[in-house]
Amino acid sequence: MPPSPVAVVTDSTAHLPPGVAERRGIHVVPLEVRLGERTARDGVDVSAAELITALADRTLLVQTSRPTPAAFAERFTALLDDGAPAVVAVHLSRELSGTWDAARLAAQEVAPDRIRVVDSGAIAMGLGFAVLAAADAAGAGEAPEEVEAVAGAVAARARVLFAVQDLERLRRGGRIGAASALVGTALSVKPILHLRDGRIAPLEKVRTTSRATERLVALAVSAAGPGAHVAVHHLGAEDRAEDIADRLREQLPDAAGMHVSEVGAVIGAHAGPGLVGVVVVPAG
Repeated sequence: MPPSPVAVVTDSTAHLPPGVAERRGIHVVPLEVRLGERTARDGVDVSAAELITALADRTLLVQTSRPTPAAFAERFTALLDDGAPAVVAVHLSRELSGTWDAARLAAQEVAPDRIRVVDSGAIAMGLGFAVLAAADAAGAGEAPEEVEAVAGAVAARARVLFAVQDLERLRRGGRIGAASALVGTALSVKPILHLRDGRIAPLEKVRTTSRATERLVALAVSAAGPGAHVAVHHLGAEDRAEDIADRLREQLPDAAGMHVSEVGAVIGAHAGPGLVGVVVVPAG
């Protein structure tokens, strides 16, 4: 009997396509979102529609929180007890959340010599594509250090580009600086944002929603190349996301696939309705 593969863990902000985590044996630890008095697990207990309704209620406080170290410790212990020789946990950027740190603390407590925790420096399918690559490597019987290296290499190539209707939620949540947030208030500018060194930063300024769509497509095409993995995300903007995806399919016929999905409650709580984004991972 072949040895058990390295176990791959991630968090709910990876936004893997529906059913993929179960089919690929990827273990997802959810972040949490608080909608007033209600606490829900991201991707489990709260839908995008429920989040949009909650965000529209100005009397309702919407907040997010990382998984606890105890939640990670429980998952890591169970995986090792079930026969996994090691665990590689790949998480969203440590600059955006304490999730990576919670996983690191748990790893130190449970089995620091058998658990590797990777800061992807990304989010959404920028993280998700790294997790899928890690699962491929684990399924092929690679050693823990190789699974970790593959995840890190894919995450390092990921370009995460997006636009929001309002930067105020990102500013209030501490995900973008006040100076950068001003870019989106002056003269109705609609900034294109990206992840740089794991942080959210302005990339370009445009005047209209249609121009933002054009630039997201152009930037994604420029970053892609043959064989790139591509994902389009949105919150409450399905038509616009499908339009972006259609344009990308036309201009990137050699892409390795196109994934379109609505983001979960944690990302949505910070970005707000109207978010559209594109993740591109060029072929290695």
